[in-house]
Amino acid sequence: MERALARENLLLREFQAKADEISRLILNTDLPWVDIAIRIEQLRWEAERLFPGKEKLFEMIYVSRFRRLWSQWREGL
Repeated sequence: MERALARENLLLREFQAKADEISRLILNTDLPWVDIAIRIEQLRWEAERLFPGKEKLFEMIYVSRFRRLWSQWREGL
């Protein structure tokens, strides 16, 4: 049981690191939205694999965050 929890914790940390990387790319690079969208789609697939049935939660938390960052930091430039 402890080993399973440790593995789940690791998977969650890796997933969050990927989400943080997308945020960093939005804030600190000049990648166009199409390239960011590809990375978001890859993260969506990962979320579906790790958390089946939680697609709406992914949209609410992560996709809305990425769009908000893009809107706040890129569209005004």
